[in-house]
Amino acid sequence: MSSAARFSAPKGVPDYYPPASAEFLAVRDGLTRAARLAGYGHIELPIFEDTALFARGVGESTDVVSKEMYTFADRGDRSVTLRPEGTAGVMRSVIEHGLDRGQLPVKLSYAGPFFRYERPQAGRYRQLQQVGVEAIGVDDPALDAEVIAIADEGFRSLGLTGFRLDITSLGDETCRPQYRELLQQFLFGLPLDEATRARAEINPLRVLDDKRTEVQGMTADAPLMLDHLSESARTHFDAVLGHLDRLGVPYTVNPRMVRGLDYYTKTTFEFVHDGLGAQSGIGGGGRYDGLMAQLGGQELSGIGFGIGVDRTILALQAEGIEVAGPARCEVYGVPLGDAAMAELVQIAAKLRAAGIRVDLAYGGRGVKGAMKAADRSGARLALVLGDRDLEAGVIGLKNLANGEQREIPLNDVVAVVGAGLA
Repeated sequence: MSSAARFSAPKGVPDYYPPASAEFLAVRDGLTRAARLAGYGHIELPIFEDTALFARGVGESTDVVSKEMYTFADRGDRSVTLRPEGTAGVMRSVIEHGLDRGQLPVKLSYAGPFFRYERPQAGRYRQLQQVGVEAIGVDDPALDAEVIAIADEGFRSLGLTGFRLDITSLGDETCRPQYRELLQQFLFGLPLDEATRARAEINPLRVLDDKRTEVQGMTADAPLMLDHLSESARTHFDAVLGHLDRLGVPYTVNPRMVRGLDYYTKTTFEFVHDGLGAQSGIGGGGRYDGLMAQLGGQELSGIGFGIGVDRTILALQAEGIEVAGPARCEVYGVPLGDAAMAELVQIAAKLRAAGIRVDLAYGGRGVKGAMKAADRSGARLALVLGDRDLEAGVIGLKNLANGEQREIPLNDVVAVVGAGLA
């Protein structure tokens, strides 16, 4: 007699289940709270989009587009791709629904899974969880600083301290073309392999992001964008740093930083945590002045970030910080008999209607097993009801933290439990 095959999750795709899922929710919600306080509205994006959106929006020369996207033909033979990042999809939605025709900036936040075909390792998954914000339509250094400060506050609200903010400017249309030419002249004088030379043709900045030791050695003396900023780009960058200083957000200017997506211009930043080893980035972003027009919209600027929820959890673990979400229930009902169960089902419904999280001991288990389940549930209070209690019109209320127990009238359960949890 053969047994059915057991399934497991796809390689590089993590499951979050109780009790660890409570930490996942607490981290995700903590990272989005600062955005809500700053007036960012929620946007829910499609899991897959037209492949051309990412090819055009993220950049043909990026590893994301050239190596890492999950792309397939649907039943209508259209090429679609599981979203590898959030900004291009947000921009598509803003253009499609005319959000850019109203009040500016358009301020949006999102959270959810993104997909990249990478070699799985600690902190690098093929289904990665991110929180992101985008502020679209206004080119203001104060807005850049706000976006960065939201990310910084998200990390600090969770208790993280061992991270740093690297920041630079990648210039604008007044200085990028000249710098690109200067950098290409430098790179084409090096003994680059064919693939790297081809990358230098498309986007020479990507060569500076090459992690191979031999390439890093060759490009150590490469000209840096920060040394060739135009007056307008320099003024913008200095203003951003001034705002960060006033907000008390510490940073390190890193002139060699290059983000992995082609659309970044001017302010570009990354949050790094050295407790994560090779995969040290926990979030980052920047300004993308030409992206909306590139995707068929207006010539409007934007700035945003993406923060890795998975990476942030690893950073918290590296610092020994436990971020506990709310217990799955606050009250646990223990019925002793069928009549007691029928009554507790109704009591649970009333408590839930009052906004109290309630679970019950199902399956007719004994008192000992039911009370063990109550302790494991994380509940603060247990309601214990037997047949004799029903006849007397009372119910046992037990404080699971200190073991104190008393009887209360059945008719007063909602009021007394609510007061006990306040």
